[in-house]
Amino acid sequence: MGIGVIEMICGPMFAGKTEELIRRVRRMDFAKSKYLIVKPALDVRYSMTEVVSHNKSKVNAIPVASSSEIEKFLTPNLQAIVIDEIQFFDEGIVPLVKKWANEGYRVICAGLDCDFRGNPFPIVASVLAMAESVTKLTAICPICGKEATLTQRIISGHPAYEDDPTILVGEKESYEPRCRACHEVWRRG
Repeated sequence: MGIGVIEMICGPMFAGKTEELIRRVRRMDFAKSKYLIVKPALDVRYSMTEVVSHNKSKVNAIPVASSSEIEKFLTPNLQAIVIDEIQFFDEGIVPLVKKWANEGYRVICAGLDCDFRGNPFPIVASVLAMAESVTKLTAICPICGKEATLTQRIISGHPAYEDDPTILVGEKESYEPRCRACHEVWRRG
């Protein structure tokens, strides 16, 4: 099969990461490529069994609770493995992504590069470092209109506190994109 590649699509919420992932899947459909799409089982915002963008574009996907589950869905004629919301997977996903690329698969990953505090997600940082191709998307900051590279968590109308849990699956009610100048995280006390 030859050596594969790792493609990473990243950026803040509302930057179009899933839309770009779906665009690449549609191109594979046109080329009649065989692929597997997986998503973390905990992401049930729009659908249990589909990857859905904020614009409501969608493709079928297999929800998995852990990275080790993915291997059982690999079939002999697959050419690509597509992973949405990779930041929600366990750390076992990183060596698997590398293994699959080394086995000849095209591995397409999409996910948030930073948490709401502005700190890199370790899984995404590791995949970024291994990737042959990185697409860093931005959104628009609703406060000032500049390029937004960070994700702002909003709870009860104010920014989240720095000691709030890192993982909170949410939508427009909980998050918005922000530029560096407008991004804030509150401290208690």
